Amino acid sequence: MTHHDPLHTCKSCQNEFTGTFCNHCGEKILTPSDKSFKTIFNNIILAVTLVDSRFVKTLWIVIKSPGALSRDFSNGKRVKQLSPTALFFVLNLIYFFFPVIQLFNASLNTQLMSPLRGFYSDLIAHKVVNMGVDLNSFTLLYNLKTTSLAKLMVMVFVVVSSLPLNFLYSKKNKYFMDHVGYAVELACFNLFINTIVLTLIMRLVGGGGYLDETALTVIFIVTNLYFVLRSSHTFYHEKGWRLLVKSITMILFLKVALEVYRAILFFITIASL
Repeated sequence: MTHHDPLHTCKSCQNEFTGTFCNHCGEKILTPSDKSFKTIFNNIILAVTLVDSRFVKTLWIVIKSPGALSRDFSNGKRVKQLSPTALFFVLNLIYFFFPVIQLFNASLNTQLMSPLRGFYSDLIAHKVVNMGVDLNSFTLLYNLKTTSLAKLMVMVFVVVSSLPLNFLYSKKNKYFMDHVGYAVELACFNLFINTIVLTLIMRLVGGGGYLDETALTVIFIVTNLYFVLRSSHTFYHEKGWRLLVKSITMILFLKVALEVYRAILFFITIASL
């Protein structure tokens, strides 16, 4: 340490210190390099080694105060809870082994309700002929394959859903990785509420873990509107009529992002059979 070191105020405990890390709680000073793509890999490592009581605490923050996790992480408050990426990694592990509602996992029947169903039907017909199987056998093979692929491809939805944020909130002085972090928190919310919790509820009430596309869409819109309204105010400091308009616009973009993700999932599944 030299006399040239600047004095910092810790974002987590308000302690004044010099250097890179707070000497009271260990919080790190946030720099632009901390928002680079390589932090994704670092956060995955942290998720493996730091899953403790912070997991429950962080998950509760996402549910109770949407946007607060992304705000704190973006501002440099990173010691007391898991990062959005670390939380996503843990939830995705649970999602990988959990029988889930068809939100990110889209069966062949769900895909055939897509606006592209005519094009999909032609591809399926050609694939069935080439494989020399009947439609029922192909459907079984497709559903088994797409289930395993879907649980590895949720990050595609995250990236696609983060793109509109760069335009909706271009004047909010946020980095690209800030928007991605926000989208990751949104994905965590959906993984927990609209897949894991919803599956448990359906099984408890005897629904077998299945909802038709209309019911799932309504639940998706309602739950995500709750998240987007509250998180946009917390993370982007949006308010008034702009908050409402941008939130509704974001819900529309989320639905489009979900359809884009499912389309990518469909083509990858077909190609892998």
